Formats: sequence, C-alpha cells, structure tokens
Amino acid sequence: MLIPCLACDSKFRPDEYFEACSDYNRGMDLVSWTCPCCGNRDDLRVLPGELGFGYPSRGRFDVLDRVRVPGLRRQRGELRLDISLDRSIWHVSTRLRQPV
Repeated sequence: MLIPCLACDSKFRPDEYFEACSDYNRGMDLVSWTCPCCGNRDDLRVLPGELGFGYPSRGRFDVLDRVRVPGLRRQRGELRLDISLDRSIWHVSTRLRQPV
C-alpha cells in the first residue's frame, strides 16, 4: 500500500507517511502532514479506512478529497491521536498552544 502526496504525486509507505505527521488539532480533529519530498503541508482527517483532505472553513473541516487506506483505524486520546494500520501504530501528539 502506497499513500500519495496530493501536491507532487510522490508515493509513500504508511510508515514514511505517518511519521511525517507533526501535530494533532483535537478541536478540529485534524492532523498536519508535511511531504518529505516537496515540503507541501496538508491538513487531513484520519477516518476509518481512509484519509480525508480539505480545508478548515467556518469552524469546521470540510473534506473534499479522500484516499482509501484499507484497514486504517484511529483512536482519539486526550492529547494525541493514535493511528493504526495492520500491526503498526503511530502517535500524533497535540502541540500545546500558549495563551495569548
């Protein structure tokens, strides 16, 4: 299974792809991902069996494109999102935001 970058069409094994996730926004249920090849940054939502790509709009996230990843699962934690596929698990932590 290879997962594409929607900007440059590079394809990544799941471990490469999910290791490039850097931040989980629990309020919007978004994961930030940066392509290791082209540097493009995407926000995505991890859904059962797929990744949803789109844009935050009016306090919510509108999914516009979906990439099927059979067997993909997620578990929301207090300060992280756990992503699992087959026997692998990736933990994406919430970056603590400082009060203004």
